[in-house]
Amino acid sequence: MRHLKVDWINILFIGSVHLLAVFSVVYMAAIHFSWWTLGLSFLWFGLCGFAITGGYHRFFAHPSYKTNRILQAFHLFFGAASIQNSALKWSADHRRHHSRTDTDLDPYNIRRGFMWAHILWIFYKDTEGELEGVKDLQADPLVHFQHRYYLPLVAVSGFILPAALGMLWGDWIGALLVVGFLRLVVQWHATFAVNSVAHTIGNQPYSKKNSARDSFWTALVTLGEGYHNFHHKFQLDYRNGIRWYQFDPTKWAIWSLSCLGITGDLRRTPESKIRQARQSVLAVD
Repeated sequence: MRHLKVDWINILFIGSVHLLAVFSVVYMAAIHFSWWTLGLSFLWFGLCGFAITGGYHRFFAHPSYKTNRILQAFHLFFGAASIQNSALKWSADHRRHHSRTDTDLDPYNIRRGFMWAHILWIFYKDTEGELEGVKDLQADPLVHFQHRYYLPLVAVSGFILPAALGMLWGDWIGALLVVGFLRLVVQWHATFAVNSVAHTIGNQPYSKKNSARDSFWTALVTLGEGYHNFHHKFQLDYRNGIRWYQFDPTKWAIWSLSCLGITGDLRRTPESKIRQARQSVLAVD
């Protein structure tokens, strides 16, 4: 097992954001409650969530569909507000997770424990293959721009813009706290659940070669990312939940945008391959 250096900047930042998130609850409960502020936080959660699931994950890390520059810019802007690294770094980590799943080279290796996969891995510096396997993204000027100006974009999209909108109803402090910090913490742990919960709890209908599992509860809080066993088996599919009844709002959004001509070339795994994978698992059982 590799020994990694503690990242005190990440620890202090994430710890401070959690404390401010707690204060945000106190502010809303005891100082000033605003339905407008609460509504904005839900809106930002949805926009930022889709930027991660539909953008960082299903477009940049796994090019499972094509889209125009406007939607790409949307993904990069609101992805920055999610403060999960630039799309370039996020995609490099995620591609390494897929190619090195459950090994010591997996950045959020579940074999190191539930909490390691959930959040502890972020508290350590890992420069091994830092931007490995993302030459395609490095050549993209929009991705390069976001990576270079990541911190200013975080400030604008995650804090300044919500606070400015909050001024419209006289609650910029509440908007800054609730949309900027409380929303961020909730979104962090929702995303982190894919790396922890969806590698621990759930079923494995498509493959048992790694720890990835299909978890409805994780899908519920991540706009459909919880069908992780399917995703690990067929990672280039734009869907995670492939059945009509499976909760995957990201899939629905990408498909709906294709009807408007905004997305296209949606990649789908042939049903014959899906059946073959299920039969292989049943044969092992």
